[in-house]
Amino acid sequence: MRLFTSIIILSSFLLIYQGCGTIMQGTTQQVGISSSPTNANVTINGQDYGSTPMILDLKRKDSHMVRIQLDGYEPYETNITRKTSGWVWGNIVFGGLIGLAVDAAAGGMYKLTPEQIEAELRAPLTNSVIGDDGLFIAVVLNPKPSWERIDSLRSNE
Repeated sequence: MRLFTSIIILSSFLLIYQGCGTIMQGTTQQVGISSSPTNANVTINGQDYGSTPMILDLKRKDSHMVRIQLDGYEPYETNITRKTSGWVWGNIVFGGLIGLAVDAAAGGMYKLTPEQIEAELRAPLTNSVIGDDGLFIAVVLNPKPSWERIDSLRSNE
């Protein structure tokens, strides 16, 4: 009977116990997303989340791919990555392997970085015009260093 009681108490403790990181910081983290100009569409991991500015609760246990886009501007892409949080040390000291396992499974042992995304949306680097005779003109403001120069327009001065 004593062994049975001990097993019940231990099982209850394991089911109720959560890791230190999960208790202290939770399984989600708020991430702020803004853009200039504002009102840009935000997509995270392929799912639409609305327009900037916004604050989202993202799961700590996953990394996230963020895409911010607005018509007339080049899209902005970045990653939000997970890193090990300092609360892991609390688990090692106080919770042992059980608390560490709970935090790893729930995501409480991670911290998302960056915590704030400020996207500066840029106008496209090229503009094009198609004339009546089918002539295609492209204006490049910032050529890539790997491009080969073929010729340039010269003035008649």
